[in-house]
Amino acid sequence: MSRKRAVKAAKNNSVFELSHALVNNSRAWEEGPKRKTWSHHDMRTLIPLTAAQEDMFHAYINNYNICAYGSAGTGKTFLALYLALTEVFNPKSPIDHIIIVRSTVPTREVGHLPGTLTEKVAPHEEAYHSILHELIGKDSTYEDMKTAGLIEFKSTSFIRGTTWNNAIVIVDESQNMTLHEFSSVITRLGGSSKIMVLGDVHQNDLINSRKEVSGFVDVLRLLDMMSEDFAMVRFMPQDIVRGPLVKSWIMARESLGV
Repeated sequence: MSRKRAVKAAKNNSVFELSHALVNNSRAWEEGPKRKTWSHHDMRTLIPLTAAQEDMFHAYINNYNICAYGSAGTGKTFLALYLALTEVFNPKSPIDHIIIVRSTVPTREVGHLPGTLTEKVAPHEEAYHSILHELIGKDSTYEDMKTAGLIEFKSTSFIRGTTWNNAIVIVDESQNMTLHEFSSVITRLGGSSKIMVLGDVHQNDLINSRKEVSGFVDVLRLLDMMSEDFAMVRFMPQDIVRGPLVKSWIMARESLGV
């Protein structure tokens, strides 16, 4: 059966049942006697709210790598972290940690900013604090999981020479990467690893850069060619779940092409 047919076949099942199938018999995660412990029992059950979210859900269940792209406010990052955690908590999966990768575009010259590297990249991690708080229920979850080695955050500036084994890699805000940067990320993947690529061409922070150009359009073309490995999931304005005003604004902006 082809991958596309497998995805369609999976949709014949209840989304609720599939959600539970992801976390059924999940393993607890524990690193040392003083560190936090988690399992699927600590997570809220997430049900896809839109057609695109459901497509991403089913693509993941069918063992695709995923490229989720499109409008802001559609839950791409939220759903990616949920799916990644269910994978990590699954005792049958070889994947045992999550790597979140972003380009630190707004502070590209991080070496000239005050503070340690941790302090320099901290603003780029704020969204993940909120998401993990909502998924698990504690505001310290993101930092706790980093301490336990369950989650790592990496800037594209510091990944050369590394190999990521047994990891699920979430490449967030991919529109802020050059093609060279993205190539550096995807070529880090080692054995038993998977990747989810997230982005939106309308939120390109490189648009006014004189030295760098977003490679995201080329990335979309390349991943679309890798149909045996990647599922392409496009999020449209109608998939926005953040709020009605956000939806109205984005629909108006995209209709004018600005």
